[in-house]
Amino acid sequence: MADGAPVTRFDPYAARAQFPILSRTVNGKPLVYLDSAASAQKPRAVIDALTAAMEGSYANVHRGLHTLANETTEAFEQARETVARFLNAESPDQIVWTKGGTEAFNLVAAGLSQSLKPGDEIITTQMEHHANIVPWAMLRDRFGVVLKWAPVLDDGALDMAALADLIGPKTRLVAVTQMSNVLGTVNDVKAVADLAHAAGALVLVDGCQGAVHCAPDVQALNCDFYVFTGHKLYGPTGIGGMYGKRAALEALPPYQGGGEMIATVTQDAVTYADIPHRFEAGTPPILEAIGLGAALEWFMSFDRQAIAAHEMAVYDHAVARLSGLNWLRIVGTAPGKGAILTFTVEGAHAHDVAQVMDRYGVAVRAGLHCAEPLSRRFGLTSSARASFALYNTVEDADAFADALIKAREFFV
Repeated sequence: MADGAPVTRFDPYAARAQFPILSRTVNGKPLVYLDSAASAQKPRAVIDALTAAMEGSYANVHRGLHTLANETTEAFEQARETVARFLNAESPDQIVWTKGGTEAFNLVAAGLSQSLKPGDEIITTQMEHHANIVPWAMLRDRFGVVLKWAPVLDDGALDMAALADLIGPKTRLVAVTQMSNVLGTVNDVKAVADLAHAAGALVLVDGCQGAVHCAPDVQALNCDFYVFTGHKLYGPTGIGGMYGKRAALEALPPYQGGGEMIATVTQDAVTYADIPHRFEAGTPPILEAIGLGAALEWFMSFDRQAIAAHEMAVYDHAVARLSGLNWLRIVGTAPGKGAILTFTVEGAHAHDVAQVMDRYGVAVRAGLHCAEPLSRRFGLTSSARASFALYNTVEDADAFADALIKAREFFV
């Protein structure tokens, strides 16, 4: 922080109090929710916004001339403006609604498939979520596209030198996560974009974790596409979307056909709406978009740097509590990583560890975390993951450490 800069503060206890579910108990213990990388809990502001929209003013959006339609359309498009402000997009019409991050990846893949040729290359990394792998693998299998993989180093960092060597004249797209959902690694996606653009390739950034923890600025990142999902941003499920540079969006053909995405329809011809509506066929996730808008307004009321510092302080406290345990392996220790703690316990399967920890009210995730190539890279058949959010506290970290140690004792 520069000299003279204001000191920012974040009160996790005040923020936590705004989440009704966090006051409940599980198995007679206070709930310690450490699964926010999978899906975050919802604050009262989101719950109230959804209730108000359903109780007070709901109708289908666009084209309606009655009061409820106009009110709902205004709230729906205001949410798009909120997302644009959250990501620092140039314009709200560069925000495309989807049902989540996965659909956004598939939207881009479907659009690119109409211009890619056999031998064209797509580059991704070993640390990607399946949503940023499978659509490109489908292009490989159906159209003869070559899929290349940038490796991950032993500490969980992306091998940038190897990535640079992979990018060449046949590269059409580089698809990379801003923050790994398993390792917590935060990638320098601006540097990736610079490498890709120098070769004439597009860059797609998976921001499903990064949007929560990295305060993204899509103009500064200079990415062509940025994918996000609402339910990890303290908003509802069933809503997410994508930012795209105007030229990149306008080059994509429509993803699905139906109402809303058209300009005119005759028996002989169809013309399409302008972006973003040409990608939003059918009745959109209206209530979910309004709820996401409320979530982002609530989230932006806090200082993002202060939140990140708090999350890492909780993470560091948990790691310190577990230091010196020779039966514990932590996966992902890259410098500058985010507050995700993935681990294995010697002599115990991750699923069993998670179930025992649940007895103490501690919710962690176990499995492959939708990242099988990464698990194979580290020789894992399963791992457990504790992911920390703004509402977690050092008391949560202590409860996590205590439950993990008790779980280990259960298996020896």
